[in-house]
Amino acid sequence: MLQYGHYSAPNARPAGQTGGGKRGQDVHPRVISFFALVATIRYRQTGMNKSVLPGRVFGFSPEVGRWGYLVLGLVTNICLGAIYSYSVFKDPLREHFGISATQANLPFMLFIAIFAVATFFSGRFIDRYGPRPVMLIGSVLVGTGWMLTRYSTGIATLILTYSVIAGIGVGIVYGGPVALAARWFPERKGLAVGIALAGFGVSAFVTAPIARFLIMRPGIGVLNAFGWMGAAFLVICLGLSSLARFPPAGWTPAGWIAPTHAFGEPPSLSPRLMIRTRAFWVLGVCYTLGTTAGLMAIGVSAPVGREIIHLDPAMAALLVSVFAVFNGGGRPLFGWLADRFTPRRAAMLSFAIILSASLGMLRAGPSDAWLYALCFCGFWLCLGGWLAIAPATTAAFFGMPDYAHKYGLVFLAYGLGAILGGVVSGMARDAFGSYSAAFAPVAAMGAVGWVLAWAWLKPPNRIRSIC
Repeated sequence: MLQYGHYSAPNARPAGQTGGGKRGQDVHPRVISFFALVATIRYRQTGMNKSVLPGRVFGFSPEVGRWGYLVLGLVTNICLGAIYSYSVFKDPLREHFGISATQANLPFMLFIAIFAVATFFSGRFIDRYGPRPVMLIGSVLVGTGWMLTRYSTGIATLILTYSVIAGIGVGIVYGGPVALAARWFPERKGLAVGIALAGFGVSAFVTAPIARFLIMRPGIGVLNAFGWMGAAFLVICLGLSSLARFPPAGWTPAGWIAPTHAFGEPPSLSPRLMIRTRAFWVLGVCYTLGTTAGLMAIGVSAPVGREIIHLDPAMAALLVSVFAVFNGGGRPLFGWLADRFTPRRAAMLSFAIILSASLGMLRAGPSDAWLYALCFCGFWLCLGGWLAIAPATTAAFFGMPDYAHKYGLVFLAYGLGAILGGVVSGMARDAFGSYSAAFAPVAAMGAVGWVLAWAWLKPPNRIRSIC
C-alpha cells in the first residue's frame, strides 16, 4: 500500500524476521527508510505527471480553485496572441530591411500556418504527458524565437526566428490552456475554453501599445522591441506553465452528472475514428469558412478604413483596438452559446453575422464610418467565436479522451483559413483596385456555412467511410 510520507509493502515481514529463499537476512531499518523515501518521491512525481488531484487547487477546493486555470490560460494567451500585433511591426520592418509590402506580410502568414500545424502535432503529447512539460518546452521556444528576432539581418532570418521558432512555440503552448479548460470544466466546456482563449483575442489591445512604445523609444527600435517582449513572454509563460495540471481521468465537479449523448451513450471516438465521421469534415469546413472571414478582416481592417471609408490613420488604428475587444469577447460569448443552445445553433448565428457584415461592407462608402465599425466588429466577434465553437464542438461530438490530439486535427482548419483570408483580400485588391470586392466571396462563405451548419453540423451517430 502506497501512502503520502511512507511506503508499506503488502505482506511485508517485520524487521529481523527471516524469509524463505536461498538465505534469510534481516532488513536494516535504514534500508526500509531509503526505499520509503524513494517510493514517496516517485509517487509524488507520478502524481505531477499523471495529474493526481490534490486536496486543494491553488489553495481552494477543486470546484473553486479550477477557475485559476482559466486565469492561467487567459494570461498565457495574451502573450501568445501578440502575433495579432504584427501590424505594428510591419511598416518599421519594411523600412528597416528595405522589403516590399508583400514580403513584409510573409512572417505573419507563415507564423499562423506553422502555429496551426504545431498545434496539431503537440496535441498527442499533451494527452500523453500532461500540459506542464509540453507547455514549458513551448514557452522556451516562444521566448527564444522573439528574442532571436532581435538579431535578424533580413527577411529570411526574420522568418526563421519569428515565424518558425516562435510559431512552433505558440502552437505547442496553445493546446494546453484549451485542454485544461475543457477537462476542468466538463459541464461548461464552451464557456471555459472561451474565457481561456479570450486572452489571445484581446492580446493586440494589450501588446500593440507596448510594442508601439518600444519601437518609438530612442535607443530601442523595432528589432530590440522583439527582444524585450520575448524576454517578458519567456518569464511569464514559464511561470504559468509550471502550474498547469490536469484533473484525474473521469473527474467531475461535485454534484454534476454527465449528460447522456443524444444517441444513447456519451461520444468517445479515437482520432482515427473521428476523421471517418461526416461531423468532423463538416466541422472542419465550417471552421475554415468562419476563420477565413475573420482573419481576412484582421489583415485589412485598417486599410479598408483608410481607403474605402476615408478615415484618418489615427482613427483607423483606434478602431482596430476596439475590434480586438470584440475578438476577445466573442470567445466566451459563443462558447456560452454553444453550451446553452448547441454548437450547431451557435455556428448558424456566426455565419448569419458574417453574411450580414459582408453585405453591409459591399454597400459601404466614404463617410459610412458607423457601418464600417459595426460590420468589422461582427467579423472580429465571429473569428473569436469560432475559436470557442470549434473546441467546444470537438469535445461535445467526439469526447474528451485524446482531446488535445483531436482538437489539433480540427485546428488545421484555422491555418487553412489564414492562408485563404490573405489570398482572398490580396487577389481582390490586386484585381479590382479595392478591398470592397473581397466581401462578395466572404458573403458567399457565410451563406454556404449557414447551410452546412443547419443541415449537417450534428453529433455523429455512426462512422462513415470517407473512401
